[in-house]
Amino acid sequence: MSIKEFVQKFYKSDALIDSEIMKIYLHPDVKLDWNSTKGLIEMDYNSMLDMANELSRAYVRSKVRISHIIAEEDLVSIRYSHFVKTIENPREEMLLAHFSTIWQIKDDKLYRGYQMSQFS
Repeated sequence: MSIKEFVQKFYKSDALIDSEIMKIYLHPDVKLDWNSTKGLIEMDYNSMLDMANELSRAYVRSKVRISHIIAEEDLVSIRYSHFVKTIENPREEMLLAHFSTIWQIKDDKLYRGYQMSQFS
């Protein structure tokens, strides 16, 4: 599997709301620098799993719509929109945010990430 396919598979899975699935994709030394509306958020392996657990408590379904994905050497850039369905209203799909992320892949895992998001 190419690194582009690997990243695509990560975002198409339920990893963003399922920490057990997320563990499959994360390098043990993963770091994610996320520039959000709240400022810079620095995440590591445990905080990324905690975030997936937190999202799973609020949302019953997660869907990522990828608009762009480019791979070069050990880097994959992806632009996507993240949609969710809430526990309170599982029939309505809600746009959570738009994301642009660059991932460095090491040992066939997500190793270093640089992410920006814009909430709708």
